[in-house]
Amino acid sequence: MTYSPKSDFLRVMFERGYVADCTDYAALDQALLEGSVTAYIGYDATAASLHVGHLLNIMMLRWFQKTGNRPITLMGGGTTKVGDPSFRSEERPLLDEAAIQSNIDGMQQVFARYLSYGDGAALMLNNGEWLDGLNYLEFLRDIGRHFSVNRMLSFESVKSRLDREQSLSFLEFNYMILQAYDFLELHRRYGCQLQMGGSDQWGNIVNGIDLTRRVDDAVIWGLTSPLLTTSDGRKMGKSAGGAVWLNGAMLSPYEFWQFWRNTTDADVGRFLKLYTELPVEECNRLGALQGSEINEAKVLLANEVTSLLHGPDAAASAEATAREVFEQGGAGGDLEVASIGADALAGGMTVAQLLVQTGITASGKEAKRLIAEGGLRLNNDPVSDPQLAVDAALIGGGLKVSVGKKKHRMVRIG
Repeated sequence: MTYSPKSDFLRVMFERGYVADCTDYAALDQALLEGSVTAYIGYDATAASLHVGHLLNIMMLRWFQKTGNRPITLMGGGTTKVGDPSFRSEERPLLDEAAIQSNIDGMQQVFARYLSYGDGAALMLNNGEWLDGLNYLEFLRDIGRHFSVNRMLSFESVKSRLDREQSLSFLEFNYMILQAYDFLELHRRYGCQLQMGGSDQWGNIVNGIDLTRRVDDAVIWGLTSPLLTTSDGRKMGKSAGGAVWLNGAMLSPYEFWQFWRNTTDADVGRFLKLYTELPVEECNRLGALQGSEINEAKVLLANEVTSLLHGPDAAASAEATAREVFEQGGAGGDLEVASIGADALAGGMTVAQLLVQTGITASGKEAKRLIAEGGLRLNNDPVSDPQLAVDAALIGGGLKVSVGKKKHRMVRIG
């Protein structure tokens, strides 16, 4: 994209790598130059916490507010009852009212860390406010008539599901109509002019823009961010132990810190720009470091991201714990985290089997040779018996496995 933005918000979005596409860059840029704009991102309440995959768009809302605009975080109390089918192979499990509200309560805890709410500031809304009371026949007549089924079938999120001959229920098919209606309602009630989201939401966003133009003859816009994968092809937000949750009760600040400390070298500069507020030039400089120096850049990344979510004290504590665990007895190598299933431990496991299970060695024979040569330590204590039993009590909150002086892995149950 060759567009050169003039507004502070779009300039930040371009410089830091947040932009995938926009319905009209020039018109949005001009509106941002003329005054404060209101924008929203929607979050369906499908889990008790948001995860790292949501963090990029939360940072977009944060930058939106920092550049003088009004963000709306829209909780999907209504749309969660339907479930977004976008790029999914099967229908989402249906949740009852109590489960949806419980999930919303858990998700809302995170946003207060990134946005300022209150008079004239960010808004926290729930689309159940206008969706729950809709009259079906009136909605079909007043809103449904503006949607072309032919066009809806052409959107990639739907087309990919049908091309794979996977069932798409009528319930799910209605989701994009409800999300489009959200945009119309937010424009009417709060003057919302912009919807942001991941690039998988492009079809839903365009539907909302088209509906609002047809019904209210209003001009509004959409801005999408790229769907991130790590440099080794993994979906952002996933780790060996599962989703990287943003609620501290579901994932400790220390484990959250470790996730960022374990960033692949090639991703450091990009993640610093997307997930911290360090100047772009500094992010580029840190991302270009090599060897042991890149490890200190990873520590800085972990500290900055953890400070935003859990506070500076939690970040400092996590760093201190990590240095104590990994660096006592001589470290300096890359930090890795591996998870072992509780069911595997229940069946009985030796330390040699643990090394194979977590990928530290390729075979039991290699593990036994390593131990025989005195090359293995658990929590800095040398191990000489390959039959040493490993159980949940030994692993505890984390078992440091060291091979030589530079290869260390933290093994956890998960």
